Amino acid sequence: MDRKYEVMFILRPDTPEEDLDRLLQTMETNVAATGGKVTSFERMGKRRLAYTVTKFQEGIYILAFVEGPGSVIKELERRLRVQELVIKFITVRTDEEEQRLAKVKKLRDSKIKGQGTQGQAAAAAAAQAAENAAAVAAQAAETAAAAQAAAPAVEAAPATEAEVPAEIPAEVPPTTV
Repeated sequence: MDRKYEVMFILRPDTPEEDLDRLLQTMETNVAATGGKVTSFERMGKRRLAYTVTKFQEGIYILAFVEGPGSVIKELERRLRVQELVIKFITVRTDEEEQRLAKVKKLRDSKIKGQGTQGQAAAAAAAQAAENAAAVAAQAAETAAAAQAAAPAVEAAPATEAEVPAEIPAEVPPTTV
């Protein structure tokens, strides 16, 4: 079963460009001979190291993307260990991470579509609340219309100044009969 790997390795900072090209070509040939393939190399350039490694404080960073079985990586790491130009390397298997990210993406896509998610439940609850509010408003309008129809029609006579009190008391005392 072919798996995907990222191999990051750091070369000595005094490595000439032709030696670097020869190393990458040799690496690609060795990987192909053991049944894998190098999909690409990413030259990240010379960078400062976080700590001193074999008396070097800088290094040339190279990232290789490799596909193949585990035996390919085992052989590649063996060759990197004995290579004089390589001062540090690390191999990371990335196919598991890609599967996990694909699963997360699928879950996010289903949430966007609203298939059985909390977002869909919230939207349904909001729609139900809107329907309930509309029903209450319609019922209140019917009640008001019925009350208006049942009330006797009273004609309002024009009020004169004598009938309108100058000041309305804040509190009306209860009347006794």
